[in-house]
Amino acid sequence: MSKIKIFALGGLNENGKNMYVVNVDEDIFVFDAGLKYDNDINLGIDYIIPNIDYLVANREKIKGIFLTHGHDGNMGGIADVLDTLPDVPVYGTKLTLKIAKKDIEPEIADQVKLIEIKPHTKIEFGKNAIFPISVTHSIPEAVCYVLYTPDGAIVYTGDFVFDSTMMGSYKTDIGKLAYVGKQGVLCLLCESFYADKAGHTSPNNRVRGFIRDVLAKTDNRIIATIFPAHYYRIQEIFDEVSKTHRKIVIMGKPLQEMIRSAIDDGYLTIDRDRIGTLADIENKNSIVFISDEKEKPFANLERILKGFDKYIEIHENDTIFITEPSYAGIEKRTAVIMDEIAMLGADAISLSSKKHLLHHASREDLMLMIDLMNPKYFFPVKGEYRNQYTNGEIAEELGIPKENIILKLNGDVFEMVDGENTNSTEHIEVDEILIDGKSQNDIGNLVLKDREMLGENGIVIISCTLDKETKEILGGPEILTRGFIYVKESQDLLEETKRISKDVILNSIEQNGKRVDYAAIKNDVRDVLGKFFYQETESKPMIITVVQEI
Repeated sequence: MSKIKIFALGGLNENGKNMYVVNVDEDIFVFDAGLKYDNDINLGIDYIIPNIDYLVANREKIKGIFLTHGHDGNMGGIADVLDTLPDVPVYGTKLTLKIAKKDIEPEIADQVKLIEIKPHTKIEFGKNAIFPISVTHSIPEAVCYVLYTPDGAIVYTGDFVFDSTMMGSYKTDIGKLAYVGKQGVLCLLCESFYADKAGHTSPNNRVRGFIRDVLAKTDNRIIATIFPAHYYRIQEIFDEVSKTHRKIVIMGKPLQEMIRSAIDDGYLTIDRDRIGTLADIENKNSIVFISDEKEKPFANLERILKGFDKYIEIHENDTIFITEPSYAGIEKRTAVIMDEIAMLGADAISLSSKKHLLHHASREDLMLMIDLMNPKYFFPVKGEYRNQYTNGEIAEELGIPKENIILKLNGDVFEMVDGENTNSTEHIEVDEILIDGKSQNDIGNLVLKDREMLGENGIVIISCTLDKETKEILGGPEILTRGFIYVKESQDLLEETKRISKDVILNSIEQNGKRVDYAAIKNDVRDVLGKFFYQETESKPMIITVVQEI
């Protein structure tokens, strides 16, 4: 029999950043390695991933990272993880690994082990085994994972929805799910994103009719924002466009390559003649696709709205079509974008988050999954805590004892010995890694504090040049400010700043003679000017002193 520990490094009480760890004795299985987008609190941060110190400390025990599908919330952080743990095997379906491979740094590409899996083919790991099962999501080849242990099966659903109209690489294998449930499930880790939504998600995840209406009622150019990895929505748009005389212009090399590759691999069925070029961008019958790659949602659209795009300028007769419903965390950003569009005089159309849903399990879908699995323990994952709690209530309604419903936060350990809950209070240290641009290092709180200070109070730079031999001041002090004061109306303040800076520098030189302590000069200038600026303006700008010798 085994000691099993289950916990999350990310994904609980939040949307995105999913990473769940199952420790079976000395074997560690990691499910998903996602990111989440910043909510504008952290200045300049593009996305956030889980801290993986636990995995680094236990790297020899890791059997693999198992990716459910190719969405950023579930595998967007894999390149950053592999930068630290390049020797850890990564398992996923063909499409999932192809998406993951794009972000892996060339320097470690030869070390990385990307292992393609086939749904319904068991992978043995000694006394344990992994069994992937096809589920329905908005991207092809999504899977859930069954981890077979000596004490029973542990099932992680990933993202799923039950929709019988979605076939081929989107189709759920309900028979396999039922078979696993009949064998007995020890613990079910089940998504909670739409636990508060009544009924089934289907058919509200399908929007062909809405797209058809938009195309019929719009006579001019449409600029459509899409999420690159939501293949099903892209297919829906192309299917409806194919019934019209319009062409689609795909903006951005990453999006162009993604769609071209998906067509070549058979994941998208598209008439290539419907794809236009930059020559069609101003055509009133064009639909322009724009998207974001590991940036804040609507980042590219915002650049266009501000006039910073070199190809697209918004016209009053344009229609901006946001093709995905908003979700928790981006409602405010969506509202701001809609206001900016209105101010430019263009029309804006978006999917209602009440009428249209993403491909996540609603209440009835969750009930069906729980009924199929019939688990001993139920562990709600993926979503805000209120969603996890509601998911737990659904399980309780279906007869799972309340004491067997596991509600945890990131780092809280659920431990079982011989298949029984030990009520452990163990906690794994968790944290967030803040990623800015292509940097794969944590930005850190000090950098954010500096950015906050610069944003709120600006910067003052004091520059001074000394004679190398005599230490006399040859030039300066010169004062440069940004974001602190309006220079033209603050000449008296600047002159006083120069005088104070000069006095501090001369005083330091006088005290130290020819062995000038430049670090002391910088500290003294910062301290004296800091008090002066606060007294005069009640602001605390960042103060940088540059002293050089010639």
